[in-house]
Amino acid sequence: MTQFFAAADGARLAFSDQGTGLPVLCLAGLTRTMADFDYVAPHLTGIRLIRMDYRGRGQSRRTGAATYTVPQEAADALALLDHLGIERAAILGTSRGGLIGMGLAATAKARILGLCLNDVGPEIHRPGLERIMSYVGRKPAARSYEDLAARLPTYSPGFVDVPASRWLDEVRHHYDETADGLKINYDPALRDSFLAAFAGPPVDLWPFFDLLDGLPLALIRGANSDLLSSETAAEMQRRRPDMLFADVPGRAHVPFLDEPESLSVIKAWLEAMK
Repeated sequence: MTQFFAAADGARLAFSDQGTGLPVLCLAGLTRTMADFDYVAPHLTGIRLIRMDYRGRGQSRRTGAATYTVPQEAADALALLDHLGIERAAILGTSRGGLIGMGLAATAKARILGLCLNDVGPEIHRPGLERIMSYVGRKPAARSYEDLAARLPTYSPGFVDVPASRWLDEVRHHYDETADGLKINYDPALRDSFLAAFAGPPVDLWPFFDLLDGLPLALIRGANSDLLSSETAAEMQRRRPDMLFADVPGRAHVPFLDEPESLSVIKAWLEAMK
């Protein structure tokens, strides 16, 4: 069930809180919502699964492009933990969520029990960024869920053997169907924030990754990812030989997290923190 809390600036942000046990905060991709974790949730037991919609996404308040940044979203994540009275949590971060997790390791490491990264690392491969830039903030041309679901296999060439029902689930998660066609379920101003970051100077995130030292760490990569290169994944493994790792076949950016390879890594990572 969706609940709400107030961020430090008063913004009303949506979250869900299910189960008991080890607190695991799930942080979604750039344009995504807490629905990003619908596929993996049924496979995880004995944990407290916490999810949130970043500001401007899903059911959370739209607060403007200037606030759609990784530092602000990291602060909101900590505010949610404070709201729930949770001192420390494990973080499962998909894409943008993984960057937020690394940011928290640099600024609030004492609040983190461990980090699992879903198809993201300290170096972002430019082809993936360019692909995201092509669609972020833009309404799709499709007029119905079924229309867009039928097109997604063509739009997503790195994904193999994905059933039609999964593509339909994806569009239902991330778009709203209206009389005027499909609409994105996030603030279109997110495009302005993304383009500003894209045009800015590059940030060296390797020091952030290195600050994860001592924390249980896992990496799930889509074997066909255009955002996380195999070279970057290899360097992450070199720096953290103890990092749990899966290269998920038939997946690009991002794995759904209910693949056997993904689940094996996630469950081993969770066991490391119990």
